[in-house]
Amino acid sequence: MSQELRRIPIHRALNRPDLLAGCERELLLMTGLITLTLVVVALNWVAAITGVVIWTACVAGLRAMAKADPFMSKVYLRHIKYKAFYPAHATPFAPGASHSREK
Repeated sequence: MSQELRRIPIHRALNRPDLLAGCERELLLMTGLITLTLVVVALNWVAAITGVVIWTACVAGLRAMAKADPFMSKVYLRHIKYKAFYPAHATPFAPGASHSREK
């Protein structure tokens, strides 16, 4: 009696990162909002051209960043929350670790 292994299909849409135009979605929308604000507030050709150049440069940088690691900004934000040094507490009189959840 031969038993085959059960196969469960894992669809690509469940595993792929949430990218927009090859960039992280939040960062792309934020840079678009900032440059659009620059263009709308200034209302002249110099600001419009500057906004398009800034947005194009940001999109190129964000695409390169997402190509290296699609979750790089989230990893960096988690990284800066860590302390630079965690001292060892080897005595029984050391204060215990206190855990708190952020909400």
